[in-house]
Amino acid sequence: MDHMRTIKHAETIRAATDPRRLEILGLLMDEAHTLSSLGAVLDRHPAWVRHHVKALERVGLVRLVETRATKNYTEKFYRATAAAYTLSMLVRPATSAPANVIAMVSHDLALELLAAESEAGTLVAPVVTGSLDGLIGVRQGLADVAGCHLLDADTGEYNIPYARHLFPDTDTVIVTLAHREQGLIVAPGNPHKLGSISDIGDRDVVLVNRNPGSGTRLWLDRMLKAEGMAAGSVRGYASWVDTHTDAAALVASGKADVAVGISAAAERYQLDFVPLFRERYDLVMKREFYETEEAARLLDLLHARAFRRSVERIRGYDAGAMGDEYRLAV
Repeated sequence: MDHMRTIKHAETIRAATDPRRLEILGLLMDEAHTLSSLGAVLDRHPAWVRHHVKALERVGLVRLVETRATKNYTEKFYRATAAAYTLSMLVRPATSAPANVIAMVSHDLALELLAAESEAGTLVAPVVTGSLDGLIGVRQGLADVAGCHLLDADTGEYNIPYARHLFPDTDTVIVTLAHREQGLIVAPGNPHKLGSISDIGDRDVVLVNRNPGSGTRLWLDRMLKAEGMAAGSVRGYASWVDTHTDAAALVASGKADVAVGISAAAERYQLDFVPLFRERYDLVMKREFYETEEAARLLDLLHARAFRRSVERIRGYDAGAMGDEYRLAV
């Protein structure tokens, strides 16, 4: 059984969110059941149960895990395929109007500005999913643009190695949005005197983590491994939020002692910040979208002096390389 699976396809979402099947799925997440034992719990005929279990099995939410032969018949035991599920589905507009540029992104304040300052006729709609899910969304045609900051440990390069891996048969264009500063977000005065990732494990502190697939979480996982620290040994590691500002809010409220995030989020909540590294945040798109009018209008904003000045005013942001392009051809 997987620890967690993300449900993305419409057919699977329909099966999982049917109230009758959701109840069955919940029981099968706890333990294996036969059709008869499920019927006894639900006070339903096994034929009714079988119909819904088979529907869950067809979309991969349930599987047969054991068969036991008795004197007169064979018992079949079913179990959920994961201990927990998350739902992920993006609904796009029915029209292909140029006002709709869907961006699946890792959270970023400069991108929020880009969406807010988009010209009439080019609406950037950012959907916060995480860096990896953003790239996968573009690959699958769910989005036009991915926003990511993924560091490749082998090359020390951001985003390009991941794009090469996920788009081996597709020409892509990577456009830099900004460089930004990341580090430890801590309470005013840094009461636990945190200065590095190793301090998180050495001291009695609670971390608020970022969502799986986000560049920040992948970086943290890499650092924990380098320090010889098991993720499970870090208090709060399993508790996560989608954005840098949500993480900072939990530190500000006292529900967490530390988060890894951008300095601008710390400033927003009047928290202290310990800088650790500087990273590049890019926009990734297929060349076929890059050559559209929508993309041209979007990229024009990156070259607008007023927009650059706005980004430079965000604490920890450097817009010097904004608009730089990397073209990956197959």
